[in-house]
Amino acid sequence: MHEIEPYYNWRPYYIASNDELSPFYEREYSEFEFTNRLYDYLIHPQWDDIGSQTLFVKILMADYNTGYAILELLGEWNDCINNDIMFLKRDIADILINNGINKFILIGENVLNFHASDDCYYEEWFEDVQENDGWIAILNFRHHVMEDFESANIDSYFVTGGSLEDISWRTKKPEQLFLMVEQYVQK
Repeated sequence: MHEIEPYYNWRPYYIASNDELSPFYEREYSEFEFTNRLYDYLIHPQWDDIGSQTLFVKILMADYNTGYAILELLGEWNDCINNDIMFLKRDIADILINNGINKFILIGENVLNFHASDDCYYEEWFEDVQENDGWIAILNFRHHVMEDFESANIDSYFVTGGSLEDISWRTKKPEQLFLMVEQYVQK
């Protein structure tokens, strides 16, 4: 687990710790000291702790002019025990929404499992972004995680499926990925 790093090739475009509007503004990172754990496994120190014991995030891009953010996730999304959606909504999404973000792209290839609870925070997040013609798209989540979203009827709050399931997003610049997802959403 400690070798799974958040995507770093977009650092010339955006660094959350340098962004005054980011929830991670002025956060300092170590390349050598591994302090966060996912169960018994140390994780790379570049992942951001959001208060959950099992879910970590990295804001890869936030463009306040265009109104979109791209977040990469790592771990187990556990609403049942840890209420991870509360941390994600209150401590990340709400701050970004208050600063003009209404379109979210969540990259979930490193989300290992999902455990549902109720859908209140999902509904609230969906309503918050939809007020301003926004959306929440999820990319590259594992098949069994998507099945768990569907079983809990959480998938109805996200733009999912089709070409979003296997986007080769690392080969694109942030704006290219956003435009590709936005075009899919408009269809």
